[in-house]
Amino acid sequence: MSSFGELTRRHTTLSRNEVGHLKQLITEWGLLADLCFADLLLYVPTANGSWVVVGQVRPATGQTIYMTDYVGVIADNERPLLKAAYDEGEICEGEIAVSSLAEPARMMAIPIRYDGRPIAVLTREWTSRSGRLSGELERTYLGIFQRFAAMIAHGSFPYGGPAGDSSAAPRVGDGVMVLDEDARVRYASPNAVSALHRVGISANAVGLRLAELGFNDSPVRKAYDTLAPVIEEFDQTEDVTLLTRCMPILSGGPGSASVTGGVLLLRDVTEVRKRDRLLLSKDATIREIHHRVKNNLQTISSLLRLQGRRLTSQEAKAAVAESVRRIRTIALVHETLSREPGDDVAFLEIVRPLLRLAEEGLQSADRPMRFTVQGDGGRLPSTIATPLSVVLTELLQNAVDHGFPENGGGGNVVVHLRNEDGQLHITVINDGRGLDPTFELNKATGLGLSIVRTLVTTELDGTIAMRPGRPEDFELVGLGDQPKGAGTVVQLTVPV
Repeated sequence: MSSFGELTRRHTTLSRNEVGHLKQLITEWGLLADLCFADLLLYVPTANGSWVVVGQVRPATGQTIYMTDYVGVIADNERPLLKAAYDEGEICEGEIAVSSLAEPARMMAIPIRYDGRPIAVLTREWTSRSGRLSGELERTYLGIFQRFAAMIAHGSFPYGGPAGDSSAAPRVGDGVMVLDEDARVRYASPNAVSALHRVGISANAVGLRLAELGFNDSPVRKAYDTLAPVIEEFDQTEDVTLLTRCMPILSGGPGSASVTGGVLLLRDVTEVRKRDRLLLSKDATIREIHHRVKNNLQTISSLLRLQGRRLTSQEAKAAVAESVRRIRTIALVHETLSREPGDDVAFLEIVRPLLRLAEEGLQSADRPMRFTVQGDGGRLPSTIATPLSVVLTELLQNAVDHGFPENGGGGNVVVHLRNEDGQLHITVINDGRGLDPTFELNKATGLGLSIVRTLVTTELDGTIAMRPGRPEDFELVGLGDQPKGAGTVVQLTVPV
């Protein structure tokens, strides 16, 4: 099915502003369909004199007569009524034949006026079989629709100015109050009456202003003053939150319109807002937990450093220092999560401080090191980010320890990130000593590489490979020309 924009470009010569006016109407016409209990179709004239359907909406309050979509279809039986409404600029009504119905259907053709002239036609199409039994609610809603139809024909609906987001606004089924030009209630639907009862207003609202009922009339006053719809949410009582939308009903065209009444839609969103506040509270609690875990890990790290100073064995001191480094890595993840909403974290925001920690702890005056990161790892859940951070820390330590000996002049370590097709690719490249040709990762017995291998293959269900560097590896990360076999390349692939 072609989109609205494609159809208007292909079949019409409407200007951008005229197409924009029709788009604004489409954003509002779900309300109109609910008020008139019928299907609404939008027809535009084509260059060859025919009419094409560019939009269709079904009512949520009544039965549709069209089981299929007619968007993109050229009008046939409807052409005389469409042409009459378009040429005369007046609302026309008559009968049309519908192939799926035994009896003729009724059509109301409403010219859509913009900048003083009709540009399209909106139709209401229904049958008596598909309509609802006529009661006060049905008669009132149809009367409101008739007034909006007159506004469309005069060019005052949809309202001028920038289009607001009405997607979350109350619907007709939530509750409707009809107001006169003095903002007095002339009708309240059963759902609207129920909403008033929930906020403690049990008096008959008809004939009274909202302020006299003790109801917040701020959206009504704003809508009447600005001649535009107003959406407002407020706490009517301590326990009840209402979402309202007031739409003024105007007479006359743009520039000379005056308010003759209004429609106030209202919805009780108390439970929705309670859930929102609960989610915000839970999110804040989770961030506070991450913050406290980070503080506790830092405390443990400090205690281990104090313990390390009292040790005399160099091997024990090195073991404690490595434990401190691993704990600080995990603390860094929790610190990042304490600042982020939700349980996901931008992995790049963890890698950067990890590299700063590596620079502080692994380089020395006779072994200057430069750590850099390239690419972007995207957002990762904490269940993946935490073990990956430990893995990356071990790889940085391993790169410095085995690739750059003391008094060797130092070098570069680059971490390259790439997240695509549901997989995170991490490449750690250094330009130090080449990897021993006899080295096999699966047979490595060092604690660091054992941790890396276990976390990647078991916990993260990923793959890891370690090999000597190639010239193309160094060119990829901007390390210049390096001979084949120089440096080391570690490649990780983790499903995310």
